Amino acid sequence: MRRAMIGQMVLAGVLALSAVPLVPARALAAPVRCDPERGVYTVAEPWAQRRLDYKSVWPITRGDGVTVAVIDSGIDSTHPQLRPYRYYDKTGTGKPDCVGHGTAVAGIIAAQEDPRVPFAGVAPGARLVVFKQTNESTGDPNVLAECIVQAADLGVDVINISMQTGDHPYLKNAVNYALAKDVVVVAAAGNIDPEKERNAQPIYPASYPGVLAVGAAGPDGRRADTSNNATPVGVLAPGTDITSTWTGKAFINGKSGTSFAAPYVAGVAALIRAHYPKLSQEQVRRRIETTADGRSGKGTGAGMVNPRLAVTAILPDGSAPVVAQPDVPLDADAIARVPHPDEKVMSVSSSLAAAALAGAGVVAFGAVVVPLGRKRGWKAGRKP
Repeated sequence: MRRAMIGQMVLAGVLALSAVPLVPARALAAPVRCDPERGVYTVAEPWAQRRLDYKSVWPITRGDGVTVAVIDSGIDSTHPQLRPYRYYDKTGTGKPDCVGHGTAVAGIIAAQEDPRVPFAGVAPGARLVVFKQTNESTGDPNVLAECIVQAADLGVDVINISMQTGDHPYLKNAVNYALAKDVVVVAAAGNIDPEKERNAQPIYPASYPGVLAVGAAGPDGRRADTSNNATPVGVLAPGTDITSTWTGKAFINGKSGTSFAAPYVAGVAALIRAHYPKLSQEQVRRRIETTADGRSGKGTGAGMVNPRLAVTAILPDGSAPVVAQPDVPLDADAIARVPHPDEKVMSVSSSLAAAALAGAGVVAFGAVVVPLGRKRGWKAGRKP
């Protein structure tokens, strides 16, 4: 009898565990080759920065007080324009970014201003919470799910995911958990081979409901041929010929893909959350989609993200920024000056006014005296 009860308890425990999506334990990571592509040390202002013109929004909001989680290959924390707020290594291999990908993504979101460099992130005031989840160009969806849950528990405002994978129950649960925690989840729509576009399949986590999926666009605003149009795209962002921060305190040019488009939108989400702290994650997502422009077919969503409109537009919810306008002096000729008085005209006018007053006095005198004279027959009056 006792053995039967023990057997039933063990069976119940196994069934209970099987109902929970488990993240498999990871063995101690083996040493990896840390040899990212070599960067450059001089860059010009990127076309994406000019096109989005997000610097024009900085007098209103720079993303201050907002935390953005970057789940990627880590970042080079020694780069002078990158200041990670928190850093979590999920690979067991240390902090160095051995791919460079995460450093570039983080730079697009929140690279600090440097007067010597014509490049800066969308929201330089935002704080970066970094999760190193891979040392390769791909990652483990189990680790990704773990990072999403931990980021949500830390209370981040935005999560950027610049990787693509398939549909996994535990990954979907992690995304739903973050959304329920009021986190804006931004993910790359994925890359495809243009010659195999007809066979393209939706990728995840970008395809999960509630995730803001971002496609890649070129300088003309059109969807890049390599941007996955099977994923339900929310908006487009620059994703070709991208410039950003890189390992070795350097920069990188010529990068392409939706993984570099997503952080532009994550940066805009940070700008919005800083300026409208009461908006929910869904309202932030809708604001970004509603204010985008240039929709041009499948895979373009609402069009190119527009940072300025996303922050300043007055939407049906009535939210609009209160911006202090600088005191600008008026032009010298903005107000018509009063002409100097003409002394001759004033003299003639005074004379005419005096004459008119005298005439009025004579008329008034006549109106009183004439009737009295007639009554007395025009005889002299008596002395008092």
